[in-house]
Amino acid sequence: MQTILISFIFIPLIAGVLAFVLTKSVRGICALLAVIVNFLIAIFLFKKEAICTFPWAGFGMDFSLRLDHFSGFIILAAAFFSLLVVIYSLGFFKDKDNSSQFYAYLLVSLSFVNGALLANNLIILLFFWEGLLLTLFGMIAMGGRTAFKTATKAFVIVAISDLCLMAGIALTGYLAKTLMISEINLPLGSLGSLAFILLAIGAVSKAGSMPFHSWIPDAAQDAPLPFMAILPASLEKLLGIYFLSRICLEMFKLNPDSWLSIMLMIVGAITIFLAVMMALIQQNYKKLLSYHAISQVGYMILGIGTALPIGIVGGLFHMLNHALYKSCLFLTAGSVEKQVGTTDLEKLGGLIKKMPLTFVAFAVAALSISGVPPFNGFFSKELIYHAARDRGVIFYVIAVAGAFLTAASFLKLGHAVFLGKPRQEIKDVKEAPVSMLMPMGILALTCVIFGIFNYLPLNSFIQPILGERLKEYSLAGSSGDWVLVLITLAVLLGALAHHLIAVKISGNALKAADHIHYSGVFSVFYSWAEKKYFDPYAVGIKLINKIAKIFWSVDRAIDWVYASLITNITFAFSRVIHKIQAGYYIIYVVWSLVGAFAVMSFVLR
Repeated sequence: MQTILISFIFIPLIAGVLAFVLTKSVRGICALLAVIVNFLIAIFLFKKEAICTFPWAGFGMDFSLRLDHFSGFIILAAAFFSLLVVIYSLGFFKDKDNSSQFYAYLLVSLSFVNGALLANNLIILLFFWEGLLLTLFGMIAMGGRTAFKTATKAFVIVAISDLCLMAGIALTGYLAKTLMISEINLPLGSLGSLAFILLAIGAVSKAGSMPFHSWIPDAAQDAPLPFMAILPASLEKLLGIYFLSRICLEMFKLNPDSWLSIMLMIVGAITIFLAVMMALIQQNYKKLLSYHAISQVGYMILGIGTALPIGIVGGLFHMLNHALYKSCLFLTAGSVEKQVGTTDLEKLGGLIKKMPLTFVAFAVAALSISGVPPFNGFFSKELIYHAARDRGVIFYVIAVAGAFLTAASFLKLGHAVFLGKPRQEIKDVKEAPVSMLMPMGILALTCVIFGIFNYLPLNSFIQPILGERLKEYSLAGSSGDWVLVLITLAVLLGALAHHLIAVKISGNALKAADHIHYSGVFSVFYSWAEKKYFDPYAVGIKLINKIAKIFWSVDRAIDWVYASLITNITFAFSRVIHKIQAGYYIIYVVWSLVGAFAVMSFVLR
């Protein structure tokens, strides 16, 4: 078992290094074989338990790995998504020269994700966690010259949150007297609460929550499309929510009456609403999806933040569902980009006749993310709604409002891309190749299966994580409170009616949200967003520039004092001395007598 756990980290790592040096015809096969082996190992490890520890750096920093049901489930999910994205990439990168970089970064990222999920020591977890920061930068930067700025932005934002994670690890180790995750069980006291917050910042940032989100929409436009499907949509969401759950369920005991529970719920609610508001007005396929990738994290954080079993189950189920339908949605965007050459909604339309299979995959994923029954997103959201309602009506209202806006934005997106009159520019467009259609089809089918037969993922993956907290009560097959279900259905029908009326009035699917965009309070919000007031990176850059100008002014002032003022005073004094000391003997005698008189006056006073 020790050998298998170690190989689980090294196989994708070695394959990633090989992808850099192998020829174009071989590197795809190498990547595919690596993720297949990784997936088979993940299947073998699922539902097994093991702990192995090796001496490493001393001072409590042993190389310790732990496999349990929770980590095994996330590892299996990560392996599944990695396999599908590599298959998809075989078609996407067929005519591109940068496939070696993508396969290399993907495989190395998978290695680091496996290591972080298996890590039983906080320092080991941090090692793999920070490794993902490097592959994140590289994967975005390979998008082109303009992508380097986006990669830098992502690196800075994530690195700042990782500094909080480092501080949280140090404080947690100090309080618990150990760095072993399985041995940490701290109360939420003064310093314990601070440690919890610092660790939670690292977790929610990795998942893509606000306020650490602003690099994701930029990366959606600059980075290669499969990157969005594998990192922001799946691997990082899985890892971030996994670690947040570990923090809340094991390392600390988060209770519903804790103020930290309220704090997490507020973060979740704000992320849901603000991100979906931004998604509603986007005019680019990929950018719209990127804001939904942020918004859906809010539901996961809200569910876990309730600290109620039904909410935690809902949050974890939504984590899995989100990875399914959001990966599928990004892959449909990649197919459109590959076949049409653009994801600008102004230039798309009528693709349902040209790309019917892509449309079916999109439709299933869009219905899933919107929470339409009987798809998987409906069931996970209903569990979260139930818990949010029990903790506070305001959280429930925000979550349901997010569902309305989600449905409205996907009605707009689907209408603009696939329906309507086909444009002249797309008359020769063909359906995506089989290697790209197959992963989309598998993901869409899984969304249907995990909805209709939701007891499969709930009983096999999610509910065992909570163990005794559920007290033998199963949520499988449940759709929550029927009153809440009826409210959800009414909200979804309202979103459909809103879209149809708005399109009829505006005459254009892209303008279906304009009345929200430019109305009253919302126009102010969108104005602030366009000025990047909600982008911590942009705000930080402006602040740094102002501070830099202040220090530049101080530096210039000091330089003027030394280089100009003092120099001029010295020259002026020298000229006076030069005139006084003119070289006449009588003047020297007079100065000598004056000096002697001054000395005698001082001595004899």
